[in-house]
Amino acid sequence: MVQKDLPSDGGAKQVADDDTKIPNGIVESLKGRPKDYSSQGVNDNDIFMLPGSDFQLLGLLTAVAALVRLFRIYQPSSVVFDEVHFGGFASKYIKGKFFMDVHPPLAKLLLTLAGWLAGFDGDFDFKDIGKDYVEPGVPYVAMRLLPALMGVMTVPTIFLTLKATGCRTMTAAMGAGLIIFENGLLTQSRLILLDSPLIIFTAFTALAWTCFTNQHEQGPSKAFDANWWFWLVATGLGLGATVSVKWVGLFTIAWVGSLTVVQLWVLVGDTATVTLRKWFKHFFARFFCLVVIPLTFYLGLFAIHFICLVNPGDGDGFMSSEFQATLNSKAMQDVPANVVLGSRVSIRHHNTHGGYLHSHNHMYPTGSKQQQITLYPHKDENNMWLLENQTQPAGLDDPIAGLNAWDTGEPIPIRDGAILRLYHFVTDRRLHSHDVRPPVSEAEWQNEVSAYGYEGFEGDANDFFRVEIVESLSDGAAAKAHVRTIETKFRLIHVMTGCALFSHKVKLPVWGFEQQEVTCAKQGTLPNSIWYVEQNEHPLLGADAEKVNYKNPGFLGKFWELQKVMWTTNAGLVESHAWDSRPPSWPVLRRGINFWGNDRRQIYLIGNPIIWWSSTAAIGIYVLFKVLSILRWQRGFRDYTNLNFKRFDYEIGPTVLGWAFHYFPFFLMQRQLFLHHYFPALYFAIMALCQVYDFATNRISALGLRNRPAIGRSGIAALLALSIVVFTLYAPLSYGNQWTQSACNKVKLLETWDFDCSVFPAELSDYASAPPSAGNAQQTAAPVASGVNEQKSQDVNVTPHHSSEPSISRLEKVEYRDQDGNILDEEQVKELEGKVSFETRYETRTRVIDSEGKEIADGPVGGEGVAPPHPDIDRLPETAADQPEDDGREHPAMASPEKDIRKERSAEQADDGKPRPASEPSEATR
Repeated sequence: MVQKDLPSDGGAKQVADDDTKIPNGIVESLKGRPKDYSSQGVNDNDIFMLPGSDFQLLGLLTAVAALVRLFRIYQPSSVVFDEVHFGGFASKYIKGKFFMDVHPPLAKLLLTLAGWLAGFDGDFDFKDIGKDYVEPGVPYVAMRLLPALMGVMTVPTIFLTLKATGCRTMTAAMGAGLIIFENGLLTQSRLILLDSPLIIFTAFTALAWTCFTNQHEQGPSKAFDANWWFWLVATGLGLGATVSVKWVGLFTIAWVGSLTVVQLWVLVGDTATVTLRKWFKHFFARFFCLVVIPLTFYLGLFAIHFICLVNPGDGDGFMSSEFQATLNSKAMQDVPANVVLGSRVSIRHHNTHGGYLHSHNHMYPTGSKQQQITLYPHKDENNMWLLENQTQPAGLDDPIAGLNAWDTGEPIPIRDGAILRLYHFVTDRRLHSHDVRPPVSEAEWQNEVSAYGYEGFEGDANDFFRVEIVESLSDGAAAKAHVRTIETKFRLIHVMTGCALFSHKVKLPVWGFEQQEVTCAKQGTLPNSIWYVEQNEHPLLGADAEKVNYKNPGFLGKFWELQKVMWTTNAGLVESHAWDSRPPSWPVLRRGINFWGNDRRQIYLIGNPIIWWSSTAAIGIYVLFKVLSILRWQRGFRDYTNLNFKRFDYEIGPTVLGWAFHYFPFFLMQRQLFLHHYFPALYFAIMALCQVYDFATNRISALGLRNRPAIGRSGIAALLALSIVVFTLYAPLSYGNQWTQSACNKVKLLETWDFDCSVFPAELSDYASAPPSAGNAQQTAAPVASGVNEQKSQDVNVTPHHSSEPSISRLEKVEYRDQDGNILDEEQVKELEGKVSFETRYETRTRVIDSEGKEIADGPVGGEGVAPPHPDIDRLPETAADQPEDDGREHPAMASPEKDIRKERSAEQADDGKPRPASEPSEATR
């Protein structure tokens, strides 16, 4: 290192590199530290003061990035991977239908805005991978353009961030080039996905914080000036935007927060220039910009979210009744407060939000074969029950008979311990339980709940349920004394068996219309056996009766409830997935994700191995440096008196810390994880690679490269050239381009890279002879939950031709398999119908056959060439066979009331006439 003695105040000397400019106001000595909180050897790296040549180079790099990101962005012209969900969310925003997603709304709102501006009306549902965009006229290119442009903007952002850290222009250009030609970032930014917005907002936050840190390290002379405030406010906005895309932004907040604590601690030690008053000024400035601004931004996005989603949708079943009542058509009129004998009520489950106690004129296929009792998520006449006393009211001579017996006289409130019968109006049967196992949850502690009887039937003792008010959950003294609408939470205890009316997140099979199961549980958990009255009508409760309604939770109440539901749902994503991976495999690029496959093409998310492995090596170099520096410090070496040694730690350390904060927390998560979760950490790793290279070639004289700039520039050119070559090799997987089996096999460096080379033809010319296959790409198989699996497979065969060239055709067939994969014949399937649940599983199998019918190549088996369902949204139907008892809330039983009603009505039309009891009155009930 070349040293210069520079004059300074008090005759002290400063140590600097040849091109180091000492900022005004920093007082330091050759061997000592600055007398204020400024950092020794720091330069003013104001990105607004860059030379014009830097901005010209920046423009050129941005143009190249645009060409790479936007190339054939229309390809493929069908739904790819998570576009199923994030495109679908755009449809719901435009229609105003409430949905629940585990991610905050910013990126989804931006995607919706892009589609709306391009004329999207929300009618396309994005429901299937491979569904065509072109025929219905979906402006998918415009929607993909938004994340693509955000991916483009990541390039100038990293360039400016590296310049703000003090890197040379060529090193900053290298970082920009590595971002341009990183295959994984390219693939993710060309689709209607959330990761590109997440990366750009993370990158912007890193840029703003780096610029603010540079201002801070220059000492008191820069504190609280316009640039200082600009970058601090920008950091707060970046944090708010990042966490409003995905909760991964919390890691970015933790990174900035930890470095803020270090800054405030350094300020405490500056007794010369930082008074207690000034320290608190620093503290409150940071608190406002880094806490208040991000929180306000985050809250504001959810306010917009609620304004857009005002109608009921398939996500409102996740939310409480109070929340649902704020949606259009979900709100209800005020209802009488006191529930009395003879009240016509709807009864709602408290915990799972599966819906209302419900019955319909369809029988259980097993067990007692009596009428089904379910939980139904929509308002319906089949939810109405009459609350009868265990005996009829006394008349002048005999008890008053009939359903209207309690419609005269004084209303009789229902108190704790009252014994009731629940009469179902539509089918003239009463709620009933007995010592029979339920059709699905066949545990010994579960009894079947059914509807039993007929019009005029007096019922029997198995119809009696005792009201047990749960005071801890009831609202108000009156609600704890007797049953009040909405306010009283109670259990219904079956008198004969002692079990409690119970529901949990288990759905009935198709014969139960996939509605939620209701049982009578002897050992059921308290939350799943809690009920309350929602609708309440009685002739004696007129217009002057006391009325109640759901309390409006307000914005903050809705916001907090949604956060809890998002957290619970996100934490519950623990099932295995076809393409998941764990954090130890990410830095070495052990496995990718299959996004899409059709027409002998494939999109597979895989990174550029040169960039990934070299950036991981850079992290390793810094970790090794830090370990050795700590050991040497403990042995008494004074390495930190060397300016370059200190700056290497101070400049690269925060970047590696950013990598660590965005990587190591995933080790604590039990949920499904995927390669794209590493992308924010990858961004910091690429930055660290560039900083390490810059120090090695431009600032550390001991390596001999500082005075040979041509070597440094050659190294940059070589790394970029190699990255571009490797990028080109894997580009067919990123763009979904034509490729050949031989080219694919040559670049498959690791056995764990499970993209399927057999889907590609032997020669590129084969694409011209094979027309696009009919039908859409299908989803890969999900694990079978229980029972029997209904399996659809689509075989692509080459049919004999007079020509020697093969042609492609598609054959669809249905196979039925049991849980072990054994094929069932028609008689076995018929025997099992109504006894087990069937689940649909799609597979695509490709067989290439010559003109003589001989197979010449194998295609993908098991659907491995296409994309899986989205892990954060798609969940298999839950059954008692594979789901333990759980108190948490889960998906509603059904999403569409119209669909449910059609199912029930169609089944009712198949019945042969008048409703009748499942058993005759002469038969003993159990």
